[in-house]
Amino acid sequence: MLAVCVLLLALDRPGVALWREALFDAYQRLLPRERASAPAVIVAIDEPALEARGQWPWPRSVLAELLQRIAGAGPAAIGIDLLLVEPDRSAKGGDEALAAAIQGRKVVVGVAGLEYRDPRWPPPQSAPVRQSTSRELPLRRFEGHLQSRPEIDRAAAGRGLVSVDSPDRVIRSVPLVAGVGNVVVPALSVEMVRVAAELGMLGIEDRGGERVALRLGDLTIPVQSDGTLRPYFGRHDPDRFVSAEAVLSGKAAPELLRDKLVLVGVTGLGLLDFQATPLGERIPGVEVHAQILEQFFDGVYLRRPSGAAIIEALLLLAAGLALVAMVPKTRAWLSTLLLIGMVVAYAIGGLVAFKAGLLIDVAGPALGTLLVAGALLAATFAEADRQRRELREVQARVAGELEAARRIQMGLLPAPRRVFAGERRFSLDASLEPARIVGGDFYDCFMIDPRRLFFTVADVSGKGLAASLFMALAKSLMKSIALRGEPDPAAILTQASAEIARDNPESFFVTAFAGVLDTQTGMLEFCNAGHLPPYACRPGGKPEPLPDSGGPPLCVLEDFAYSGARRQLAAGEWLVVVSDGITEAMDARAALYGSRRLESLLGGLARAEPEQIVGAMREDMHRFIGEAEQADDVTLLCVRWNSGTEP
Repeated sequence: MLAVCVLLLALDRPGVALWREALFDAYQRLLPRERASAPAVIVAIDEPALEARGQWPWPRSVLAELLQRIAGAGPAAIGIDLLLVEPDRSAKGGDEALAAAIQGRKVVVGVAGLEYRDPRWPPPQSAPVRQSTSRELPLRRFEGHLQSRPEIDRAAAGRGLVSVDSPDRVIRSVPLVAGVGNVVVPALSVEMVRVAAELGMLGIEDRGGERVALRLGDLTIPVQSDGTLRPYFGRHDPDRFVSAEAVLSGKAAPELLRDKLVLVGVTGLGLLDFQATPLGERIPGVEVHAQILEQFFDGVYLRRPSGAAIIEALLLLAAGLALVAMVPKTRAWLSTLLLIGMVVAYAIGGLVAFKAGLLIDVAGPALGTLLVAGALLAATFAEADRQRRELREVQARVAGELEAARRIQMGLLPAPRRVFAGERRFSLDASLEPARIVGGDFYDCFMIDPRRLFFTVADVSGKGLAASLFMALAKSLMKSIALRGEPDPAAILTQASAEIARDNPESFFVTAFAGVLDTQTGMLEFCNAGHLPPYACRPGGKPEPLPDSGGPPLCVLEDFAYSGARRQLAAGEWLVVVSDGITEAMDARAALYGSRRLESLLGGLARAEPEQIVGAMREDMHRFIGEAEQADDVTLLCVRWNSGTEP
């Protein structure tokens, strides 16, 4: 795409001109030419003149009177932007009267170029042109022309071309010199300056490329190689105009016309001589000549430099290569900033060039850059989408594997209601909610022998899959040690810590509370390895935390010997063991659930069943966190000793 766009700009294909002309028009609307001098005055055959002197065309005698009055004011030259092709129908001798008014004065009449030859008119008389060029310039060519009546034409001091090029009805180019048949004819504005300065000829200097200039004495006018000038339009200005009726009636002050280049043309609304400009205005055709004369005297011109198309193609090539190199390697927002920076640089560069009088088409490079950037971003997004699809497939596989791991992990945990169904000596319920699909908390409960119940709640440091694997290891080792006949919770944790530490490359540690309940006597032996103290509550009493015992978390200190403690449970007394996932649960405002809320909740559950207590803790925690995300695994276990009655 970059190569195609660069080639289109370099070859300067016709389709490229669409956005180019739109851009140059925008520059003129943004920065219209400021009128610095007033060398030209337009004597307008306007609505007041038509109302006073009758409809157009006027008798030639009236035009003769108008020219005599203009000439009496002492203008530098007079240009007639009218084609008086047909003989005067109003009265005999009108053409001769007009010719007499023109004769001997600095009057230039108009000539209109035709694409065909009109046999009525011989080749136009034109001032000699001296060309200093080694090539044949591609001047605008007309096969034929229209001119005023022969007697009027012969009386004039010069003849100037009034034709303009406006393929889309907007005047963007005016031929200052053009070929009519085999004759080179200057534009009306150029010929008026030549006649006013009484120059014998005009010159064309060619320095190659688009460096072509018209020479009128000391005046140098840069033109394109085809002899055209791109007018730099200013706003329509009524001060350029004087009504023909004011001149005919003597109301116009002679100072308005003295030493001026006076243009005579029609501006009446019914005469259809209005032209559209890049500024979006419709102005009388004669005002176009006046604005060109102002450019001559102000020295303000617009031109396309030599090799402009190559310059524009190189701009696009440099920007496109930068995008090709950077977009695939940078983030989308950086690529977007780079693209915006390029477009802004184009806009600023184009405006700076325009202020210098150079017409550089930055719209073409900008559009090409946007197309290349769009293609690159589309390709980048397509690649990102492909990678996202692959990632989703991987995530789906991982999610499936994690779900299987969750089922396995949850399957490792006993279901107390099913395991101890029909048990009357004690009641036990437990719950685990991982913060992620799998977690590092665990609980366990089983009978060491027909009389003693072992239960534990533990929390592996960390979360997720790694913690769940370590949890499975720790749980299996604890159960294995307990079932080998070791009845002391402190001894079980001491051996478990030593065994787990041997296979701990990630340096995990485990907080754990382990208890052994003699279901016959209600004697509870327990050991706490860095875990939250559990709460015990007698029937009708208040929950109280068991005194801390044991030591640090498992796998923290090598060969640490844990110590245990005892508590005689009363019939109906329950014990609640939780992980820190509930006390450190946070709501949307990052407030902690906390131990006080837990103690307050448990205080109203002194006579409740373990499953009611576990359910109440879980519901209250979820009510507290609301829509907030669960931050940590939550494990809850409640055991109540009923009595020593056999099942």
